[in-house]
Amino acid sequence: MHVGWAATFSPPEGRPRPTFEELFEHVRGRLSRDARYRQRLAPTPLRLNAPLWIDDDAFDAEQHIVPASSATLSEAVDDCMSRQLDRHRPLWQLCIADQLEDGRIGVVGKAHHCMVDGIAAVELAALLLDPTPEPMPSEEDGWRPAPVPDALSRLSRGVLDQVRADLGLLRLPARALRSPAYALRLAENGVRAARAGLGMLRPATPVRPVNAPLSPFRHLAGAQLPLSDLQRIRTAFDTTVNDVMLAVAAAGVRRLFQRRGELPVPLKAMVPVNVRSEEDGASGNRISFMFVNLPCDEPDPVRRLRSINLETTRRKRHGEAHWVGEALDAVGYLPQLMRDVVSHVIASPMVFNLTVSNIPGPSEPMYMLGCELEEAYPVVPIAEGHSMSIGVTTIRDRACFGVYADAEALPDVDELASAIHESVDELLALSS
Repeated sequence: MHVGWAATFSPPEGRPRPTFEELFEHVRGRLSRDARYRQRLAPTPLRLNAPLWIDDDAFDAEQHIVPASSATLSEAVDDCMSRQLDRHRPLWQLCIADQLEDGRIGVVGKAHHCMVDGIAAVELAALLLDPTPEPMPSEEDGWRPAPVPDALSRLSRGVLDQVRADLGLLRLPARALRSPAYALRLAENGVRAARAGLGMLRPATPVRPVNAPLSPFRHLAGAQLPLSDLQRIRTAFDTTVNDVMLAVAAAGVRRLFQRRGELPVPLKAMVPVNVRSEEDGASGNRISFMFVNLPCDEPDPVRRLRSINLETTRRKRHGEAHWVGEALDAVGYLPQLMRDVVSHVIASPMVFNLTVSNIPGPSEPMYMLGCELEEAYPVVPIAEGHSMSIGVTTIRDRACFGVYADAEALPDVDELASAIHESVDELLALSS
C-alpha cells in the first residue's frame, strides 16, 4: 500500500553531476520540512484506536535514502517497489541512481498510503526539488526525538481520542433540538452521505487479470505523452482532461483484454479526488473518491469518451466526492475493530476493479542540485485483490502515465502502456 513515483533528471550543464553522497546530504538536510519523515507508528494497546505517530528515537537517514539496485530505471523501480517498507521505521524511502545507463539520474520515491495520499506524495519530492538550478541552503534543525510514550500513555491517548470523537457525535442531537434548521440540514446531509456510501458499496464484479491475488513483486510500466494532445482531444469533444485520461485508460485495458484473447467487459474504477483545504496543508491524507464505470466493452472511442464524460459530469453535479468523504469520515466514529472491517470491505474487488488517479505535478521547471526534472511516473497503490492501477502525473507540458501492476498477475502490463499511446493517437485522428 505504498504510493510514490519514479523520476528522471538530466545532468546539469556546466557543472559536475552530483554524486550519491551529495544527493544524500541534500535530502538529509531537508528532513525538517515535515515532522512525519522522522516519525513511526506505535500501536494503541488492545487496538482500542488507530496507531499513533511518535518520533523514531532510532531514526537513521541511511535507512531511508539508499542507492538504487540497478543502473536501469525500470529495474531500479521494480526492485524498490517490490520491497515492503519496514513498519518499525518511518514509512518512506528514496532510492537514488546517480548514474543511469542512459546518462540521466533516477530517483524512486515511496511512502506508505497511511502517511500520505497521492497529492502529498508529490510533496515527498520537496526533499529534492528547487525552482532554480541553485538549491536552497540546508535546513539542519538540530532535531532530537521526543521521548517514546509507554504503553499506558499510548492507551490513554487512544482512549481519549475515541472519547472526544464520540462526544462530538453525541452533541449533534442536542444541537439539533435547539435548532430545527440545523436538524433539517443534518438530516438532509445524513441522507446524502448514506446514499453516497451505498453507491460506493454498489457491488463490482471481480475480473481477472485486473483482480487477482497479489504476489510480492511489482512492475511499473510508463507511457509519456504531450499534455497538448490530451488538451486537444478535450477541446474537440468538449470534455475535460480527466475524462480523456479515464477514456484512454479504459481503451488501454480493453486492448489488453483483446491481446490476451479475452472479451472486454465494463469495469468500475475508483477515482481519487483531492478534498484538501488550505488549512489542511500539503501533507497527510485528504482525499475522497468518485466511482466511475469504465466502458471497456465499448468499441467506439468517441462513444467511450462521451459515456465517461456524461457520468463524471452527473457525479460532480451531485457532489459525489464530497458525500463519499462524509460517509468515510463517519466510519471514524466506529470502534477500531469495526473500522478495520469496513476498510477491508471498501478496498476489496467486490467494490471496485481498479484505481485510476490524476496527480498534478509541477507546471514549472524544477531542479535537483542543478539537474532538471524531465519526467515522473506515478505509483498508485494496489490493495489486495487488485493487480493493477493507472496513474497520471503532469510534468510541465508532459503527461506521464504510470501503470503499476503485480508482476506475476500481469507480466504483460507494458502492452497496456503501449495501448494508451495507441488510444490517444486514435482520438487525435478523430478530433481533426
